[in-house]
Amino acid sequence: MNTKTNTYHIEVQGLSVEVIRKDIKNFYIGVHPPNGRIRVSAPLRLDDDAIRMAIISRLGWIRRQQAAFEQQDRQSQREFVTGESHYFQGKRYRLDVIEQDCPPKVWLPNNTKIAISVRPGSDRDTRAAVLHRWYRQHLRAQLPPLLEKWEPKLGVSVNEVRIKKMKTLWGSCNIEAKRIWLNLELAKKSNSCLVYVLVHEMVHLLERNHNDHFHALMDKFLPQWRTYRDELNRAPLAHEDWQY
Repeated sequence: MNTKTNTYHIEVQGLSVEVIRKDIKNFYIGVHPPNGRIRVSAPLRLDDDAIRMAIISRLGWIRRQQAAFEQQDRQSQREFVTGESHYFQGKRYRLDVIEQDCPPKVWLPNNTKIAISVRPGSDRDTRAAVLHRWYRQHLRAQLPPLLEKWEPKLGVSVNEVRIKKMKTLWGSCNIEAKRIWLNLELAKKSNSCLVYVLVHEMVHLLERNHNDHFHALMDKFLPQWRTYRDELNRAPLAHEDWQY
């Protein structure tokens, strides 16, 4: 198979479009959060004029998607102080910071509040680290039952799933090592968002590229994946910008 790819940018009616030319059958176009970045995947047989016409024919849809992202909730820089809104597993909570001279901990006293106990005088970074450690523990705990369910469904084996803060992606997959990385921010999203990203990365163990075969596999194993993807893209964005 010809695996040649070529990536470049073109301008179409004032819009900057990233074009990825590769050995695929169909033309795909995506508008990505947070700022409505436009990316198309085009078969090698299409020239730039054909690509421009395909984009122009979808301008209405593109602008509607961009408008939706403009209206999406954005969180300002978090200071980790009492009264701030923080998210956990798709729900919004009010943070309650308690200073006391004991080891730090985080818990949910009720359905509306995340309580965090820190030592007196703890600065923002210390409070952030305590909460992020709690997020990591909960995200880690969600993974074993998901892998137990999805590995036999897909017929793949994942050697390792690691969690880290990533500034550009919700997830990634090292195919050779069968290692998946998940963004720590997924701890703030609903279970369906986590399932979508995890299955997406697991499908890459069957198909490396985002081509027709990849989309067919996603349709087979997770028919509602587009709904889950849209939910992820609609979720409130952190101060940093992630995309998928």
